[in-house]
Amino acid sequence: MIQFVSFTYKWLQRGWMIFLLILCLNIFAPATAVAAPPTAPVTPIEVKVSLGNQANELKFFPNHLEFLAGKMYKLVLDNPSPQKHYFTAKDFADGVWTQKVQAGKVEVKGAIHELELLPEGVAEWVFVPMKRGNYTLRCPIPGHTEAGMTGTIAIAPQ
Repeated sequence: MIQFVSFTYKWLQRGWMIFLLILCLNIFAPATAVAAPPTAPVTPIEVKVSLGNQANELKFFPNHLEFLAGKMYKLVLDNPSPQKHYFTAKDFADGVWTQKVQAGKVEVKGAIHELELLPEGVAEWVFVPMKRGNYTLRCPIPGHTEAGMTGTIAIAPQ
């Protein structure tokens, strides 16, 4: 009888340990992942900028751009002037996540630092601003910056 009681006590003791182990695993184990329902694609906010104009003025139209951090934008750049221009804002470009740049039937992915637009050229830059701040925009072609082809870009918190 004593052996039976000893055996029963040891079995109950082990059973309790197993029960506690299972309970702890259920409490501290990560929950089963559940897939989120598919979301609709985000439509970027479109912003248009002209690099110069048909009168050959060396300006960006508009020359001040404002974006909210975390929102997706499609910057549509066009060059209606008879000469090439650059959209250069390196510090701004370093502070955004670029999804793509599209020009004609070419799509470029990865880091972008400046865009060159030939006469009548059009490019679309889809990006999400990440780093708040104020940035300088310019066309680095000799004489263009000095003639006023400059601007500012602001990224504000959302």
